Amino acid sequence: MKNLASLARRLAVWLFWPAMAVVVWGELTPHPPHLEVETSDKLLHFIAYFGLAGIAATALGTGRRLAYAVLALIALGGLLEILQSLTGRDAEWLDEAANSLGAVMGAFAGLLFLRLVRPRD
Repeated sequence: MKNLASLARRLAVWLFWPAMAVVVWGELTPHPPHLEVETSDKLLHFIAYFGLAGIAATALGTGRRLAYAVLALIALGGLLEILQSLTGRDAEWLDEAANSLGAVMGAFAGLLFLRLVRPRD
């Protein structure tokens, strides 16, 4: 199991920045692609930040660095909401709430994942 935890952490380090790029692109593109399945915009925000925070938690583990990463993701979500006005889209407080909730829940999910794959004594 130790190899699985180590592999997951290394993979998370490599996946974080490409995932971040996709989220930034998705939030700042003037006309995001239309999904075939009708879904809530808030759910998409939640999922995006849940994923980013889950990857960050897997890469960083517990501690201050993860707390700072979650706060940075929440701040980034707010900044991107503000910057959307430059692309002809509207900023919404509920989008930022979904970003924040997703970031917090994703961090907990990432920590739970690490706990499940950690080596047993």
